Amino acid sequence: MPAESRRARRGDAPPPRTGNSETEVLRGFLDYLRHSVRAKVEGAPEPGVRTAGVPSGTNLLGLLGHLTAVERSTFLGERVTDWPATFRAAPEDSVADVVARYRQAVGQANDVLDGCADLGAPLPRPGPNGPAPSVRWALTHLIEETGRHAGHADILRELIDGATGR
Repeated sequence: MPAESRRARRGDAPPPRTGNSETEVLRGFLDYLRHSVRAKVEGAPEPGVRTAGVPSGTNLLGLLGHLTAVERSTFLGERVTDWPATFRAAPEDSVADVVARYRQAVGQANDVLDGCADLGAPLPRPGPNGPAPSVRWALTHLIEETGRHAGHADILRELIDGATGR
């Protein structure tokens, strides 16, 4: 293996150590995945970070932009009228811009979650087509969505510069 590829590799981070309550486990795993996907985008070189790695057009900046929209939609109740557009970063968006928006959305989502003591209760925001989902459902959905796209980000980042690991 070339020295350059060895330098680009990182070790995998083990699953998070969390408390024992359902809330601590769910939030711990969600934060772990949030960090993993964000780390795949941070430090990724231009133009690779915005270059499609697969025929569908998926790229790292687009994935993080999409996850920002998912966080805002799920936890803050923001309406998204064009989900495919959430996968496209604007040409003027830098990696730092997209990461900052994601960090802000995660922070705002965590503020909402901090006020939710009952996982079975609905989120404190309206649902797009009726009542808001339960906090448990929202956390589980975000774990699934973020994990799915973290896997995509793993592959895209490796294609860009050989970086692997979490």
